[in-house]
Amino acid sequence: MAQTPGTERPGTERTNTQNNIRLAMADSSVVILGIAVLGLGLGVVLSAHHMPFWTAPLISSLVYAGSVEFLMVGMISGGASIASIALTVFLVNARHLVYGLSYPLHRIKGFWAKLFAIHTLCDEAFALNSGPDRNERSGARILWVNALIYVSWILSVILGYVLGASFLSDLKGVDFVMAALFTVLAMDGYRTNPDRVAALFVAISATVALIFAPSSFLVVALGSYVVLLLARFPVAKRRGTLPHRTVYGEVAESGDTTTTADAPASTQR
Repeated sequence: MAQTPGTERPGTERTNTQNNIRLAMADSSVVILGIAVLGLGLGVVLSAHHMPFWTAPLISSLVYAGSVEFLMVGMISGGASIASIALTVFLVNARHLVYGLSYPLHRIKGFWAKLFAIHTLCDEAFALNSGPDRNERSGARILWVNALIYVSWILSVILGYVLGASFLSDLKGVDFVMAALFTVLAMDGYRTNPDRVAALFVAISATVALIFAPSSFLVVALGSYVVLLLARFPVAKRRGTLPHRTVYGEVAESGDTTTTADAPASTQR
């Protein structure tokens, strides 16, 4: 019997869901390991500052901002005002304003699904979902990547708190995991989409921030980088030298399959 147009065979939806979960796990498995170690570190820090147990799931699930959560623990323990904590959180997380410009939120359907994607957007999720294949990714795959990282972070923070009073309280080097993780993500992103001009802008921005505003390094470096990118765009557009980004519609229309063939295994369907 012919299949009615617009309908799917039984089990197709389940197969699609399983495929999206499999791809999301392949994308995020290595990142989750780093996230888990970092979450354990935050749990240990919470326990070391004698904060109540409920702060572990509350901060990790509601704030969900990695480095900011470490800062918050010290500020709360030091009696900082709510206004200063809020300002610090905003400044450190100002990078998310830039993330939103290229994050493939348009691939996600439904108000609540979009809201969840926005809340669970983090550096690692952005790096995984905003690569050259971002316009090929399904909304479900993007959500599963976010969800896997989000849940692993919460569980690892809780576990870190539980174990914090024991041998993990003397563990050294936990705070370096975040720097190491971002370094690997940056190297992988450059290998996938080598842009020497952007790399030069990163070096210039970091140098400017380090020399003129070391106490506000992240905000100044990010602001300088955005200014350089905005200045570059009209010049590169006029010269026709903008970095190439694979767009799903263009690939589909041209029938070119080389891009898919050369993509990493975790991004192929």
